[in-house]
Amino acid sequence: MPVRRVTIPNPGGGERELGIPTVTDRLIQRALLQVLQPILDPTFSEHSYGFRPGRSAHGGVLAAQSHVQSGFRVVMDVDLEKFFDRVNHDILMDRFRKRIGDAGVIRLIRAYLNSGIMADGVVQERVMGTPQGGPRSPLLANVLLDDVDKELERRGHRFVRYADDANVYVRSRKAGERVMALLRRLYGKLRLTVNETKSAVASVFGRKFLGFSFWVAPGGVVKRKVAVKPLAAFRQQIRWRTRRSGGRSLPDVVERLRPYVLGWKAYFRLAQTPGVWRSLDQWMRHRLRAVQLKQWKRGKTIYRELTALGAKPAVARQVAANSRRWWRNSGMLLNAVLTLKWADGLGMPRLS
Repeated sequence: MPVRRVTIPNPGGGERELGIPTVTDRLIQRALLQVLQPILDPTFSEHSYGFRPGRSAHGGVLAAQSHVQSGFRVVMDVDLEKFFDRVNHDILMDRFRKRIGDAGVIRLIRAYLNSGIMADGVVQERVMGTPQGGPRSPLLANVLLDDVDKELERRGHRFVRYADDANVYVRSRKAGERVMALLRRLYGKLRLTVNETKSAVASVFGRKFLGFSFWVAPGGVVKRKVAVKPLAAFRQQIRWRTRRSGGRSLPDVVERLRPYVLGWKAYFRLAQTPGVWRSLDQWMRHRLRAVQLKQWKRGKTIYRELTALGAKPAVARQVAANSRRWWRNSGMLLNAVLTLKWADGLGMPRLS
């Protein structure tokens, strides 16, 4: 059956297209994946980390860090333009035929590639691309891009690939330009286009990979940190989830905040920046205190609640006298009252 087209916002701007299969097709694709993956996965490059059993984005980041620590500090950061939308069906099926001898399986894979897309109730034919959203898409991507991996291995390059994101590490910019020209040729043979606006040959310390970037600590040790854009996106999400105009109780604010913070922490736990974590924790608690003060609202209520929590009358009186200055009053004066223990009691998770 045709897949249902859905678009979601792309963090880099624009929209990303997803193809949602029917329940029956998803079941069959999952069964197909369970059979094919043990056959195909051992043939893939050891430098490929995306959507493979026992491998993850964290493994790719650690491998990249190892290359940088070894002195390979110029990176070819390659981004493919609309990769999943531009996969050439004939080239992909040729790669499958070379690996799988079962004609029935080949016909089934081809049938899914040709199944088309349903948008607004209208079925559209698809002559290229493999929409993200189904179980088979990641495996198809690894099969197609394995040619590039093997050529880079044959030439002895140090690289890391996660799906269509690839970074190649060299020692000089001149060598980087040569490798970038090679990658353009290799991807060109697969009818894929390098996105020139997002790809670059640059210092590794000015680029990000899978949400992380690198910095040099005293002693020359290369360490990991959250890249600028993901960190800015995290702050934006926290601001939105702790806005003071939502009309929600403080426990409800924390309940909605909690899964996002825990999920973000689980992915970015590799970052070696404890000072940044402490700073973010303090900032989030500051925002919670501002929400609490606005909910108390009136000076008399603020005075009563703060003294009930053990605040000194002078402190409670000073905060209550400026009851409309939520952000300023939520700073140093309240640290001794609405403490870390108070935030823990609300269920607010810590990053540090």
